Amino acid sequence: MEGRVTGTPDRPLAELTFDDALAELQRVVAELEAGGQPLERAIALYERGVALHERCAALLAEAELKVKQLVSLAGGALEAIEVKPEEAREAE
Repeated sequence: MEGRVTGTPDRPLAELTFDDALAELQRVVAELEAGGQPLERAIALYERGVALHERCAALLAEAELKVKQLVSLAGGALEAIEVKPEEAREAE
C-alpha cells in the first residue's frame, strides 16, 4: 500500500474526470495538512497532489477551448468577458 493515497482507487490520472481528480486532490491536501506521515509518505502525497493539480488544469484548459470553439461555430464574436461565480449562478 506504499505510495497509494488512502481512500482513493489506483486509477491512472488520464482516466480521472475533473470532479474525480479534484475530489482526490482535496483528500490529498487534507491528509498532508493533518500531518503525522513518514517523510516518504508525505513526498508521495505531495507528488500525487501536484499531478492531480496538473490534471485539473489541463481539463479546465480543454473545456475552455471547447467553449471558445462552440462560440466561434455559433457565429458569435469571440470576446473575453469576466463572469464572477455569483453572476453565473444567477443566470441559471
